[in-house]
Amino acid sequence: MKITVSQDKLAKALNIVSKVAMGAKATLPILSNVLIRADDKKVSLTTTNLDMAVVNYVPVIDAENGAVTVPARLLAEFVGNLPRGEKIKIEAEGAKVKISSGRYSSTINGTLADEFPELPELDEEKSVSYKMGIDEFKLGISEVIVAASGDTTRPALTGVYFNTADGVLYVAATDGYRLAERKLINKVEDQIMVIVPAATLQEVMRSITDDISEVELVFEENQVRFRLGETEITSKLIDGTFPDYRQLIPKDNDIQVTLDRSELLRITKMAAIFSRESSRAISCETDADKGIFSVSSIANEVGENKSEIEVAVDKSGVIKLDSRFLMDALNVLEEDNIVFSFSEKVAPVVLTNEKSTDYTHIVMTLNV
Repeated sequence: MKITVSQDKLAKALNIVSKVAMGAKATLPILSNVLIRADDKKVSLTTTNLDMAVVNYVPVIDAENGAVTVPARLLAEFVGNLPRGEKIKIEAEGAKVKISSGRYSSTINGTLADEFPELPELDEEKSVSYKMGIDEFKLGISEVIVAASGDTTRPALTGVYFNTADGVLYVAATDGYRLAERKLINKVEDQIMVIVPAATLQEVMRSITDDISEVELVFEENQVRFRLGETEITSKLIDGTFPDYRQLIPKDNDIQVTLDRSELLRITKMAAIFSRESSRAISCETDADKGIFSVSSIANEVGENKSEIEVAVDKSGVIKLDSRFLMDALNVLEEDNIVFSFSEKVAPVVLTNEKSTDYTHIVMTLNV
């Protein structure tokens, strides 16, 4: 195998694929390698951790067919330190890989490509495919992934639920204490109900570069593929049942107030300073007589804090929330003004943007 490629293109491709290899399972050393394959002057770099695979197709100046694997971190660091824009030659004889650029050269002990795990094929004819703008995709995923669980004993909650209803593709995530739902694509025909690992979506988000304007989502029975320009990320789906989450969203919260998002975030952060020693619990209260919304917290050993915002509200009430969960929600809501609705019953708080109804975030109340 022989390849001639520019330093910037190879460095960019290695930056995208190498992260999966660097976090791969140590029990299989080959998973820390990147597979370099040249086939009919088409060159691909591939890494996998067995649950997910990342493939990047690299534009090259010249190539002779062949394949080899080399340690991903070592190759990425060496190429990254070569002069920008210079030509790089990669030649493989068996498992020995020589890399040269001008006065710089290195020989890396690789591994034969035959030892690299085979990647699963995706049957395009049996798959469901959607395309959408990259900005809308990034926004939708960032708004829901914050609510995904890190508890691996409940696998279905560690992913993002892609589901269709009434001709709309939604994404949703919950950890049992909060829930986020976003309309992703309007007017879709194909029906899906699948759970994509949050780790996969984090890798997809990291792989998005400034020159990518569109993403294609391809769903098969047990796997999903994301196409981002020259990059393809394929992942297993989570085998599990996602909760019937729509029944958890309150429809009759009787206290509703419109708030400046940045100001609410500010006073929540201040209350959180005092709530660190009390399970992050803060009190959110409306006072209809005074026309205020307040956030407060008390820590017996430290002191107490209370901040107020002038608002229009017609009913008084108070609830307790986890300060971190509220801040997480406020950080992903995108409008300047948000709607905060609750009931003094056990029902959770509902947070939405003031103008758009595409995103809903709910946070369970605390009984403390």
